[in-house]
Amino acid sequence: QVQLVESGGGLVQAGGSLRVSCALSGRTFSRYGMGWFRQAPGKEREFVAAISWSGGSTHYADSVKGRFTISRDNAKNAVYLQMNSLTPADTAVYYCAANRGGMPTTQAMVSYWGQGTQVTVSS
Repeated sequence: QVQLVESGGGLVQAGGSLRVSCALSGRTFSRYGMGWFRQAPGKEREFVAAISWSGGSTHYADSVKGRFTISRDNAKNAVYLQMNSLTPADTAVYYCAANRGGMPTTQAMVSYWGQGTQVTVSS
């Protein structure tokens, strides 16, 4: 049974930075492509960023490109999302996602979800 546990969400002012983390347990982390999705109130869940199992490839939504960075540490079974230049539009619950194989860039590709962590950006 795979478990994904996010941490690091919180409240930050516009223009600030925040890093959210996700730890995977229960399987061999290095075999999973990992990603982040987010869901704002009243909106559908959307893709944010993904990283290949090796960390050699990444993919970002246009809305976060140049501001967010996804990374992973296979030795720690962890994936991170560094978020810079945050705006109120980034306010959402951020979900960690895992896909055995390729990068999870759509919800249909996600095998496992975390429980989510709230990120709130104040203006």
